[in-house]
Amino acid sequence: MQLVPYLIIVPLVAAFLIPIAGKRMKDIPPVLAACASFTLAILSCLIAAAVITCKVAVYKVGNWPPPAGISMVADSLSCLVLVTVNTVAFLVAVYSIDYMKKYTDTWKFYALFSLMLAGINGVLVAGDIFNLYVFLEIAAIAGYFLVAFGVEAESLEAAFKYAVMGAVASVFIFLGIGFLYSYTSTLNMADMAAFMTMNNSPELVVFVSVLFLMGFGLKAALVPFHSWLPYAHSQAPAPVSAMLSGVSIKVLGIYALARIFFNVFGFSHAISSILITLAVLSMLVGGLLAFGQTDIKRLFAYSSISQIGYIALGLGVGTPLAIFGALFHLVNHSIFKSLLFLNSGSIEEISGTRDLGRISGIISKEPVTGYTNLIAAFSICGMPPLGGFWSKLIIILACIQANRPVLAFIAAIVSILTLAYYFRALTPALFGKEKGEGGSGQKAGWAMAIPMVVLAVLAIAGALLIVPSSANGAHILLKDAASVLTNGKNYAMMIMGAM
Repeated sequence: MQLVPYLIIVPLVAAFLIPIAGKRMKDIPPVLAACASFTLAILSCLIAAAVITCKVAVYKVGNWPPPAGISMVADSLSCLVLVTVNTVAFLVAVYSIDYMKKYTDTWKFYALFSLMLAGINGVLVAGDIFNLYVFLEIAAIAGYFLVAFGVEAESLEAAFKYAVMGAVASVFIFLGIGFLYSYTSTLNMADMAAFMTMNNSPELVVFVSVLFLMGFGLKAALVPFHSWLPYAHSQAPAPVSAMLSGVSIKVLGIYALARIFFNVFGFSHAISSILITLAVLSMLVGGLLAFGQTDIKRLFAYSSISQIGYIALGLGVGTPLAIFGALFHLVNHSIFKSLLFLNSGSIEEISGTRDLGRISGIISKEPVTGYTNLIAAFSICGMPPLGGFWSKLIIILACIQANRPVLAFIAAIVSILTLAYYFRALTPALFGKEKGEGGSGQKAGWAMAIPMVVLAVLAIAGALLIVPSSANGAHILLKDAASVLTNGKNYAMMIMGAM
């Protein structure tokens, strides 16, 4: 319990110290950022190990008891995402040591990176809905600046579009919080859930649900709220793209959406129908738009929209198996999509371009980048025995189990579509004859190569999360995380019991 606030304190301290040290010693900021993210990864694992036993940890800020006081909550759901986020963040921070050398004033990048990580962790442990909003804004604002870090015209335009759409999303979310507070007179999510169980107001829930669906739907880039994502994720530096696509859209969008709709409002048929509709649109539109892309990063960006659809589909179906599959795919997508964007940075370094028509022979030029990219592509396409195959299969089986064969068929077709556009785009890029045009032609340094290899190993080992065993803490955490959403408003009783 005492470790929970350090998930926010550590990156905030790093964000404060990096500018002080960075102006004098340019080699210190990357080390500080990497050390801070490594510390966060270790803290996340320690808290997750404790939560597997005790189910929930509640930290009372200033020792003021909730709901009057602010609380930080770590349950199985937040711990699953915390471990995923901070592990990916540490690997991205290490990758950035080499990659960011081509930029000037890199201390600004590492300060913003740490600030973004503080915001994301804050969203995951926030016990009240207003602080969830505050940390969401911290992460989002840092993300706007990080997208614009290259200060080229395209980057600035992408950051502007991202900021405008993010501001619109924030307005919707803030209005929803305001209406909820006016009705429940509390901001604590557990207290709010308990109040709404006894004093249900269907009209208010419907109205606020629409606001939250638009707000968090924009943050998650679900179709039709996706227009900002291809610009932001393709124009940002590769480490930023990896954090945005691998981590940010899931925490600021999907996690927050699931927490509120399952644990505060309680899952309903109407929410199920809307989530399934948005999921199917995202899967199909994202996949079809990805098919025609010639920019490798835009291909990966549209692919993210399609894969987020799988997660939303599992949540929308709402059965225990579907939720398990959705969270499993969230973890898998964080790993292989982060790897794909890190690969794109290395490929751009080697080839001097992001144009798929001019990229070829990556495996012969740089085997580490080529083979790890192949593993990530196989995983996102759902090729057995990689983790992506099992999470997609579970979602498809859950649709069949819920007597929704049409949804299962759509999920299978989109997986085949994913295989088609990745095969079309990456086969010549990885295996084609070397052209030897542009780029440095240099192999990735150790700081870029090691994170890519580790993520590739995790993509392969992802299948272990579904192996039931008393010694498999990852499977237990995933199963418990799914049960947090499945049990819905029992979250309120669990948190109040821990208080």
